[in-house]
Amino acid sequence: MMHWDKLLSAKRFGLEDRNIPSSADARSQFQRDFDRVIFSSPFRRLQNKTQVFPLPGSVFVHNRLTHSLEVASVGRSIANIIGLELLEKEQMSDKELFNELGSIVSAACLCHDMGNPPFGHAGEDAISKYFVEGEGQKLQEFVSETEWHDFIHFEGNANALRLLTHQFQGRREGGYALTYSTLASLIKYPFGSECKQKKYGFFQTERTAFQAIAEELGLTKISEKPFKYARHPLVYIVEAADDICYEIMDIEDAHKLKILDTPKTYELLINFFDEKEDSKFLENKNKIFKEVTDINEQIAYLRASVINKLVNEAAQTFMNNYESIMEGTYNSTLLDDLDGISREAFDICKNLAIEQIYNDPSVVKIELSGFNVLGTLLDEFIYAVLNPDYNYSKKLLSIIPQQFKTQSNNYYEKIRSVIDFISGMTDLYAMDLYKDIKGIRI
Repeated sequence: MMHWDKLLSAKRFGLEDRNIPSSADARSQFQRDFDRVIFSSPFRRLQNKTQVFPLPGSVFVHNRLTHSLEVASVGRSIANIIGLELLEKEQMSDKELFNELGSIVSAACLCHDMGNPPFGHAGEDAISKYFVEGEGQKLQEFVSETEWHDFIHFEGNANALRLLTHQFQGRREGGYALTYSTLASLIKYPFGSECKQKKYGFFQTERTAFQAIAEELGLTKISEKPFKYARHPLVYIVEAADDICYEIMDIEDAHKLKILDTPKTYELLINFFDEKEDSKFLENKNKIFKEVTDINEQIAYLRASVINKLVNEAAQTFMNNYESIMEGTYNSTLLDDLDGISREAFDICKNLAIEQIYNDPSVVKIELSGFNVLGTLLDEFIYAVLNPDYNYSKKLLSIIPQQFKTQSNNYYEKIRSVIDFISGMTDLYAMDLYKDIKGIRI
């Protein structure tokens, strides 16, 4: 059984030996995490990283930055509801820490996509495919089996933990030096690539860091081989906030881009409400729609109402499964365990998104761009770091920022440094650099 006295820790990664100063500052240590992330360069770069649809366009749709801000807002709301219930339910040495759940979760939500490469999820696939099908296949003999799994299954979640904790060249120990609780709330998959599952939470380079976090917070250890722990309870809230936002906001974006027509979009959103149980809401909605006749505003109102409903239901689902979550035996997600009409409506949205939205030509074109652009950049820069004495290599290496350079002779670390550089690029920078290398002038 996990305990909140250990799970809620303001100890900062990389600064463990330093005392946290008592301060009259109105910000708690967890609120400082939020501020530290939101003012960071990697977070700002999310504004030019694809969420689903092409950027930029004549219609403003979500990018990774706006998505992350919305996830943080939704996550904070769910966590605050749960925090109020735990104030009544649980006993711990400092019960006021339950008032900080919203701060911890919102900070973790801001971070959840910071490890994603350019071109959305297609970028993750492009990096993996380079090692599975491209020139990167030739590198397998130079790394261990577990290190190879990191390359052929590149994972944005694991990359986020690396970005936040790794001491890059010229940077401070502990990376962003976030609190242990914020970092743990980010790790959706508390195991490495050696588990050979589709998703995982840390690269081999961050295994020791993850273990330190897990042991400090008292996460339940599931197995040694493979190395695997149970999630921090707050991970379920971060995950639910992400699921709510991307699924519901993608529906609204698809409507703005005319991938979905208005009647279909209206149907998808109104499906979340029961004629009897939600009769008061539906009556109020009809009154509002008589005044607000703008179609986009009507859809936005429905979208906001759906999110509000899901926030409350996700919080209730957390409390319904509280014992198994704290024991580390809960093996579902909060949204998968929704009851009744909301679960049915959410499943309909998910299935339609796969069939119509994510296979729309505009989305497929991003995937094609990602494969070509990132594949080329990986090929050029990996060759350069492995053959640094060639004149062409020297020119390429001069482009890599100091923080991503390594003095190591280890093949894994050399290749990892290139992936760090490329995965941190924005869509626009990656595309421009690709054109420069290829000599393309438009």
